[in-house]
Amino acid sequence: MTELVLRTDAEGVATLTLNRPEALNSLSPDLFVELRGHVESIAGDIENVGCVVLRGAGRSFCAGNDLKSIQAGQAAPTPTYQADTINMIENLPQPVIAEIRGHCYTGGLELALACDLLIASSTAKFSDTHGKFGMTPRWGMSQRLPRRIGPLKAKEMSFTARAYTGAEAAAMGLANQCVEDGELEAVVQKMAADIVANSWHSLRGNKMLYNSGQDYTFHDGLAFESAESPGRGPDIEERLKAFSKS
Repeated sequence: MTELVLRTDAEGVATLTLNRPEALNSLSPDLFVELRGHVESIAGDIENVGCVVLRGAGRSFCAGNDLKSIQAGQAAPTPTYQADTINMIENLPQPVIAEIRGHCYTGGLELALACDLLIASSTAKFSDTHGKFGMTPRWGMSQRLPRRIGPLKAKEMSFTARAYTGAEAAAMGLANQCVEDGELEAVVQKMAADIVANSWHSLRGNKMLYNSGQDYTFHDGLAFESAESPGRGPDIEERLKAFSKS
């Protein structure tokens, strides 16, 4: 049976590939089950995985929830299974990069918003199409999208259901950058390599502080950082010696 999510590991980077290219990687319940299995494995593998890349096979990242599976009455193991899985991606200890080409629609956008960084191809198309089908978000979009791009632009995306290009996504702060389609994988691989070259202790600590710090007011956030920062890592002496020799 074809794997719906592929995992490959190289030099500290785990790459997860949504593998339903014939369906533009739409999110069936079975795909979510496989995705969660990989996410749980990566979460417990901090010694070997320093960064994660999430991408889609073929010409699109993800066209959204699988409407055919909804019509067929297919269901996830629990009512909140998809939302919980997306939360798990956001809460991975390792930084996660979304590699986006082609469609990144609705459920696919909610999946991408759980990632820490996002690199878009010139072919990318971002859209929230809940309104086209008489639906509303249940996987976190109403919270993550306005925090990423501001409530004004988030409302525009959701109210109009229009598609935005990779360049527009970068301009509004939805994506870190937009690159030519043929350069996308190389740019993402370079970013992942730059990330894993740094202290993995620092990567995990910085991600935790940034993510958890959003739950506080500014002054309470400062107190949270002071109290909860992991501080120096076990590799600090080795890194300082290497720096002094450079």
